[in-house]
Amino acid sequence: MTSHMPSEHWFLAQYKPNAHRIAERNLMRQGFPTFLPLQEETRRARGRFVTRKQPLFPGYLFVALDMQRAAWRAVSSTFGIARLVSLGGEPKPVPCDLVAQLMLRCGENAEGTPPPPLPGPGDQVALTKGPFAGFVARIEAIAPDRRIWVLLDFLGRQTRVAAGAEQLRVI
Repeated sequence: MTSHMPSEHWFLAQYKPNAHRIAERNLMRQGFPTFLPLQEETRRARGRFVTRKQPLFPGYLFVALDMQRAAWRAVSSTFGIARLVSLGGEPKPVPCDLVAQLMLRCGENAEGTPPPPLPGPGDQVALTKGPFAGFVARIEAIAPDRRIWVLLDFLGRQTRVAAGAEQLRVI
């Protein structure tokens, strides 16, 4: 999984059978951010159980691209990709909220195991790292990229600060 630019939107690409790693690698080589959510799957093979990471949506991966640059044809012709999911002959973006929520659930490694629970808006937290370590704040919002916006009293006024979950401790 790689980050994408604000002008880019997420699209769904269908990859060729058993080619998810090849397609993902080739898209990333071309500079296209990808997101391939995985889940652990246990199957019986040769008399014993084997656990492997498999795509959450078999046959599909998400790819971010800027439609203003019209790079979608390059994605469609990437080795390992069968096609971009389209309506009316043109690719349609996947709702940003859907992809953001999937990323939150899957965490940094794109695996379907949920990340540790985050405190919610309105919760009181203490900042443990960074320039505001030791300050007490209240969570205002949580962004899809897991950045947490907190409000803290600083110099007599409320100041909005972004922090990572690892910088906060719930009080």
